[in-house]
Amino acid sequence: MHEERSFEPETIVGHAGNGCSSEQLFPAPESPDTSHVDLSVDLAGVPLKNPVVVASGTFGFGREYGQFYDLSELGAICCKGLTLHPRQGNPAPRIAETPMGILNSVGLQNPGVDGFIAHELPLLQRSDVKVIANISGDTPEEYGVMCERLSAAGVDMIEVNISCPNVKAGGMAYGTRPELAAEVTKMAKSHATVPVMVKLSPNVTDITEIARAVADAGADALSLINTLRGMRIDVSSRRPILKMNVGGLSGPAVLPIAVRMVWEVACAVKLPILGMGGVSTGEDAAQLMLAGASAVAVGTALFADPYAPLKVRDGLAAIAVQQDLSAVNMLTGGIRPW
Repeated sequence: MHEERSFEPETIVGHAGNGCSSEQLFPAPESPDTSHVDLSVDLAGVPLKNPVVVASGTFGFGREYGQFYDLSELGAICCKGLTLHPRQGNPAPRIAETPMGILNSVGLQNPGVDGFIAHELPLLQRSDVKVIANISGDTPEEYGVMCERLSAAGVDMIEVNISCPNVKAGGMAYGTRPELAAEVTKMAKSHATVPVMVKLSPNVTDITEIARAVADAGADALSLINTLRGMRIDVSSRRPILKMNVGGLSGPAVLPIAVRMVWEVACAVKLPILGMGGVSTGEDAAQLMLAGASAVAVGTALFADPYAPLKVRDGLAAIAVQQDLSAVNMLTGGIRPW
């Protein structure tokens, strides 16, 4: 019998490093009339009722956010990152505020792929929402095993995180070298029976080089960007704020980088793109779609407002109305470069 586990609330270290945070209010949005706008999109053959996905690592497995609204309001849920075996994650502090964003080094705390399939996936499958499983592995073989199990369990898509270290390559992240990224992609594709979407790291010299490698290896879609490596130091103690010293930067500060990289990748390969990085408004999402994304993911904004994905969805619909578009997918690739 599965026992519900409770975790202590995550400590988020503020600008002064004292762990304080201001009171948050979460008003539910009033949805506008968008009955005449087609919000549906296609992501690598997976039909989404709207283009807004919640990003991996920011939504858990949906249980907590399901207390605010019906999960079927979303286009898809990209679940918290899974590994082959359960992980406890990194020691605290592992989240720190930054101007216009946060740094995190949570460390892939998760119940393992089998725990997810047994205890979390059934709840999601009872909701009218597409389920995307995010996976990370220490070896290409681990990716293959997880793709096989998750495909058989009935997820709609698998997002392959290639920002984690390859144990066999001396700890070098898969996403930093084309040949390593391609190796993992081929392994995932050979074991998955659902579409495989590869999540690209921005911590590279040329992201299009990695995009071409995974496209040639058979990826069905790409998601980008993952977090950028960053650091904060408490000047009084002279110690890094995060116990792991460095972490991944996300939030509004990274949006211009995400828009640029989505545009570059969309110009380089002909694969569907799930754009993410700093999205908190409909206009943010529209920028990523104009740059070439077929759908968008909302992540860090959820920590400030659990209704953020619904507000982004409605904002996109409003932009479609303003621009006299019959469908939001007409935004994709609509950029007019100088």
